Amino acid sequence: MDLRFTPEEIAFRDEVRAFFRSALPERIRAKLIEGRHLSKDDIVTWQRILNAKGWAVPHWPVEWGGTGWDPVRQYIFLDEMQQTPAPSPLQFGVYMVGPVIYTFGTEEQKRRFLPRIANLDDWWCQGFSEPGSGSDLASLKTSARREGDHYIVNGQKTWTTLAQHADWIFCLVRTNPSAKKQEGISFLLIDMRSPGVTVRPIQTIDGGREVNEVFFDEVRVPVENRVGEENKGWDYAKFLLGNERVGIARVGVSKERLRRIRELAAMEREGDVPLIEVPRFREKLAAVEVELKALEMTQLRVVAAERRREKGRPDPASSILKIKGSEIQQATTELLMEIVGPYALPYQEEREDGWNEPPIGPEWAASVAPTYFNWRKISIYGGSNEIQKNIIAKAILGL
Repeated sequence: MDLRFTPEEIAFRDEVRAFFRSALPERIRAKLIEGRHLSKDDIVTWQRILNAKGWAVPHWPVEWGGTGWDPVRQYIFLDEMQQTPAPSPLQFGVYMVGPVIYTFGTEEQKRRFLPRIANLDDWWCQGFSEPGSGSDLASLKTSARREGDHYIVNGQKTWTTLAQHADWIFCLVRTNPSAKKQEGISFLLIDMRSPGVTVRPIQTIDGGREVNEVFFDEVRVPVENRVGEENKGWDYAKFLLGNERVGIARVGVSKERLRRIRELAAMEREGDVPLIEVPRFREKLAAVEVELKALEMTQLRVVAAERRREKGRPDPASSILKIKGSEIQQATTELLMEIVGPYALPYQEEREDGWNEPPIGPEWAASVAPTYFNWRKISIYGGSNEIQKNIIAKAILGL
């Protein structure tokens, strides 16, 4: 299998790279390099720049705003975006619920939701996890009983990322409590402004407030907001999670992080020499770089096989990408912690305009420990790495 890019693909990469460098506001790029949180306005601004270019939803069907790029060009686009670094279009709309709607939704749902997802006119969040139903997602208890043309939804979702900004939430709900747990679930689109919806923030260990609890108390949801068939939501969820796990590999993000690590390690010293020249540190850095190159080759093989995969079926190889990608991302935060040393200890709260002053140690050090702790979650969300190993054993190894 020849994994080298053609001259046309290299020219495309150069075009994408040039656009990102010229179109991305520098204040947004600086936040990503420094490990700071992006505001809602940052994400909306960038996605609308992409949408004006026609690049906000490149993997979607052309009739709904897609580019018609083949899988290789889609991979190049994502890799260059992550390496710039530039924000990804809002994951919950563009990569999660959007593909579910254009694959399984009605024509009315496509016309109503897809253009607004592309332009980020509607902010979406994900209502999957519940207290006691995380890795064992099929044990969820949020219920939806049908009354005429509406479902009445009751229950709780948790770890709902950025729900404080959301206009809509896509939810897995139990519509048949007597069926086997995977067979009684439906996929609903719920307006967050509906009476009975309550959002409560959860402060994370890094001081952030990106995750929330969402409560549903007799929330009325029109039946027309159900995607696909009743009690078939588990199939749509597996399709969605397969798409999510490919993105979780984030090869470009790790490349950019390693560049940052080399830059900072050249500035910081251990004794009389820069840390980058210390053999022990260089060995650790080289080990992560080798793992990342292997992951990149694996992802390119998955991309090359994309044309042969049946449309609508998740690729079990995405579980491999999820495991290794999350492990490498966490390894980069460990290297950064080694560089920053004792300056990782103080807690410095982030304001919208920067870290609290005066900085303790180098200004770049303030984000390292919060990022380290925040990225512990990467091996859990999207289906824990332990669950991914079960998928690999069944779907790939046939065990």
